[in-house]
Amino acid sequence: MKTRITELLGIEVPIIQGAMARIADGKLAAAVSEAGGLGIIACGGAPAEWVREQVSIARSITNKPLGANVMLMDPGAAQTAELLTELGIDVITTGAGSPANFLPMWKEAGIKVIPVVASTALAQRMERLGVDAVVAEGTESGGHIGELTTMALVPSVCSAVSIPVIGAGGIANGRGIVAAFALGAEAVQMGTRFLTVEECSIADAYKERVLAAKDSDTIVTGRGSGHPARCLKNKFARKVRSLEADMAAHGDELEQMYLGSLKRAIDGDVDNGSMMAGQIAALVQERKTAQEVIDELMDQARAFGALDLEQMAQANASRGE
Repeated sequence: MKTRITELLGIEVPIIQGAMARIADGKLAAAVSEAGGLGIIACGGAPAEWVREQVSIARSITNKPLGANVMLMDPGAAQTAELLTELGIDVITTGAGSPANFLPMWKEAGIKVIPVVASTALAQRMERLGVDAVVAEGTESGGHIGELTTMALVPSVCSAVSIPVIGAGGIANGRGIVAAFALGAEAVQMGTRFLTVEECSIADAYKERVLAAKDSDTIVTGRGSGHPARCLKNKFARKVRSLEADMAAHGDELEQMYLGSLKRAIDGDVDNGSMMAGQIAALVQERKTAQEVIDELMDQARAFGALDLEQMAQANASRGE
């Protein structure tokens, strides 16, 4: 299938795996890339040795295009940016800041740069900087979120920029892909959908909670601290929400609770850890391989689409001409 995104990135299907911190490693990213999409290694907060190791692992599994994510607010972002350039990564997605300082280096190295944005104004700013595309991510997503919904954000961004737009947030099946294309996107990014694939390294207990989730089973923590994040409801999330009602009184206790909360969940402590997941978790009901998931997604998208997806993508691309 051809869209501006598949041609830009050299991938076979317009599906990008989200950069889930401490979850999206080389094994998962390679599996998604090998299946025809674009796998992303999440480098935020990771030491250089880990990044180098995960890129090596991924390259040992696939020779297809591979991506990595740089969290720009990370104190080690500059080091990570240089390391990924040295390692010859194909695509870099960014979040939590502007990639302006690193763009000349990345572009000179031939790296495609795709920031994640939560507003139209930010998307326009990124286009002016000269990025290759943007991911318009709605608040339905798991992990750190903005305020606008995917339904509102994606068409607004698509109307405001000429570069390709990747829709994200609340997408987990073929219907979601068709909906994103109808809104103007030319590819989709998914995180929660890949949490339960065989190549994902999180504990089985975490995966089972995702598989059992209902559409009302996510909660947003961190609004009081200014860093909202969506996760599955559990003992940890409910306590955090109750303490956040009075940040002045409970700030220190909350800081201690946040520390290591994602790692606890990844290791299997589903009561006291932060299980990042999007609202669409209710539609994730089976454990499959990354290849099986991507094949199923594309089969569903073609079956559900009233129009041919390539025709939709061509219509979306015309705004950039």
